[in-house]
Amino acid sequence: MNSFLFLNSCALLQAIISQRINLNLTRNISQTLSKISTVFVIMWFCFSANTYALEQANTQVNNKTNSSKTDSELSNKLEQLKSQVLQLNRELFILEEDLLFPASTQIAIFVSVDIGRFFKLDSVEVKINSQDIAGFLYTDKQRKALEQGGIQKLYLGNLKMGNYQLTAIFNGLDNEGRTMKRAINYQFEKGDDSLMIELKLVDETSNLRTKIIVEEWVL
Repeated sequence: MNSFLFLNSCALLQAIISQRINLNLTRNISQTLSKISTVFVIMWFCFSANTYALEQANTQVNNKTNSSKTDSELSNKLEQLKSQVLQLNRELFILEEDLLFPASTQIAIFVSVDIGRFFKLDSVEVKINSQDIAGFLYTDKQRKALEQGGIQKLYLGNLKMGNYQLTAIFNGLDNEGRTMKRAINYQFEKGDDSLMIELKLVDETSNLRTKIIVEEWVL
């Protein structure tokens, strides 16, 4: 009986979530975000309660063979609720990012590595107009992920429109194990659209060295 009450409660919460997500966020964004966050907490509580109900139902399976169908339905319902909670969490994250970093001021900086035979990446420092904005110290696992084609979002922030100078300093080892640095200064203009900058470490087979290439994308 308790299991069915949990299911009915969760069905009601699903309807509430649908109504909350469909609100016009631009009309009152802070109030909507607060309501969605509250519903998320309630949803998670409901999910936890249903997990307890499932455990109780499983305990009774040994004595009631006819309860298998109910348990299966409850298990499917829990999987659906789990999926909805995860989806809601993703939507809240995207909404939060849009609020904190609007397109008119948003800048993102990425790091990628092409092969990495001539430079074993250890760390990176990034400055804009001589002001430190980001830094990262890599583990072997993270470095290998980049060498295998991964792209790291190093920085996400806000800049007003104007001209800027980006300085990137990469520290690491050459192919003979000697400490070395690779650095670049890059001039860019921030307009009223989102700006993406990729810092690419690229191997040059002609001189067995690694160079930095900067690419921009405007969204």
